[in-house]
Amino acid sequence: MIELIKKYEGECITDLNGSYTFSELVDQINEFKNQLSNKIRNHDRVLIYSDYTFHSISLLVSLSNLNINIIPLVKTTEAEYQEKVESVYPNLILSFDDNNKLITKNSTLTPNKEEVFNDVSKKGDTGIILFSSGTTGKPKVMIQNLTKIISSIKTPRRQKSLRFIILLMFDHIGGLNTLFNCLINGSPFVIPQERSPSLVISLINKHQINILPTTPTFLNLLMIDESFDSSKLKSLKLITYGTERMSEVMLNKLNLNLPKVKLLQTFGTSETGILKTQSKSSNSLFFKIIDEEKKIKIVGDELYLRSKTQVNGYVNHNNDSFLKNGWYATGDIVETDKDGYIKIIGRKNKVINVGGLKVLPKEIEDVINLVNGVDDSTVFSELNNLVGNIVCAKIFTQLENTKELKLEIKSVCRKNLDKYKVPVKLYFEKLEMTKRGKKC
Repeated sequence: MIELIKKYEGECITDLNGSYTFSELVDQINEFKNQLSNKIRNHDRVLIYSDYTFHSISLLVSLSNLNINIIPLVKTTEAEYQEKVESVYPNLILSFDDNNKLITKNSTLTPNKEEVFNDVSKKGDTGIILFSSGTTGKPKVMIQNLTKIISSIKTPRRQKSLRFIILLMFDHIGGLNTLFNCLINGSPFVIPQERSPSLVISLINKHQINILPTTPTFLNLLMIDESFDSSKLKSLKLITYGTERMSEVMLNKLNLNLPKVKLLQTFGTSETGILKTQSKSSNSLFFKIIDEEKKIKIVGDELYLRSKTQVNGYVNHNNDSFLKNGWYATGDIVETDKDGYIKIIGRKNKVINVGGLKVLPKEIEDVINLVNGVDDSTVFSELNNLVGNIVCAKIFTQLENTKELKLEIKSVCRKNLDKYKVPVKLYFEKLEMTKRGKKC
């Protein structure tokens, strides 16, 4: 990849410290290569403890052709950090001080079965270790083939000038996919100091950003932010959204307020990599997977994927989702239309069983989200001795007094839903976003 980067000219990365050219990126990559040349061995697990910066990206690229496993890890809580570190046993931990000077620290942790981490590196490729949340809360560990991910991105005939802003995180498959696409295409990109809607709006306006890859929750917060002004976003040509389900109501709001911006639903998993998609239209949640490298099938309404950039399984969890014939069961429930497009309508493990009757949270959320004053909602279950589970809903609103809103939601649900689908309990709070861009 560095040979391709060398060919590009002009601005490459803008972060909180300033702007850097492709030439400066190459110089920094080579500097890190020299610093680490005698500190890394084949099959090592090298942890980069950072979010996106010019220096962390340079470091990642400098390691991307070595026979090792890279572990990008964003700074969150100390407890999450310790849990993830103790699940991957890094040999070397790399971080930066306040002056962006590289800090190297050897780890004393040794795995019981070190060979389980070497599936990718023993082939001569570079692995990248990613985490996915498990049902028990313990992160699932998987090893993606970074060499294959990078080689699957087509090299353009000429440098592309479309400007991106990167919001998805440094240790997220979607964020990494955007990063490598920008570097391989020669597209300049901006890294915000923080992922607040007001700052992102100002950066889009200041740097004339053309493409915004993000999550539905962030877009929701963007729309309700007091600084939202469509004229400040006139440079935008494309918004790509994924990682969680977009509501029909939110999609309609986006089309109404940003009518000249194309909206594209993306899809992918840490287990299979990001897939190329095509939305039926900007105002439709139906999309097609058009990636020649990936295959899909639908079994009992559940989406299955098979990909050349697919992990072999989890290092520390059962692998029931990975079938012997190479298919991966995503857990996503989908519906199809007559043209072959699919729409995600829920998660298999989120279906609510009320006295033997199945309830999809999406159906109820779509009704609640139409009520004036509701920013978004999340429907879930709580245990009940009589019917097994009851339907509950978390309502996100900016209203301080929710008494009338509660009555309106109950009334609308009773009119539009079967009795067993009407939420028994309603909880109210303001819409907030996790560090990973999803609803709290």
